[in-house]
Amino acid sequence: MPKALAKKNDAVDLLDADHVAVKKLFNDYKKLCNADAPSEEKLGIAEQICQELTVHAQIEEEIFYPQLRDAIDDDFLFDEAEVEHGTAKDLIAQISGMSPEDDLYDARVTVLGEYIDHHVKEEREEIFVKARKSKLDLVFMADELSQRKMELMEEYKSEA
Repeated sequence: MPKALAKKNDAVDLLDADHVAVKKLFNDYKKLCNADAPSEEKLGIAEQICQELTVHAQIEEEIFYPQLRDAIDDDFLFDEAEVEHGTAKDLIAQISGMSPEDDLYDARVTVLGEYIDHHVKEEREEIFVKARKSKLDLVFMADELSQRKMELMEEYKSEA
């Protein structure tokens, strides 16, 4: 783990824990594909991936990015991250409107995973490093992010 990501129980750790969790889900999905698993199993993992990514993107866009944008003079970095979120949301919408039996379903989930890997790499190497160097209270922000994440997850449960 890079020195900049040493555990501090702050906003960066919370967001990176999401990254690790969703990476595991993508790996689980890949294993199901390789095992020619039933569609219901793949659908369950894909839905979980989409929900986790949607909530993660929303808390970043509502809390993390705006506060960092104010603290760090690098608009392009955050503009790029928001465009990447938009592309991921488009793929999530496509996947959510499909069934595992549909053509290109597995390919879309795979491409989403690759896209998220790229985004996570940039966050870890650029955004998180700059966040840790900023004067923001990232421990307090972690509480904000965690609270909002719980609210959004509850909304998802009530919609299901």
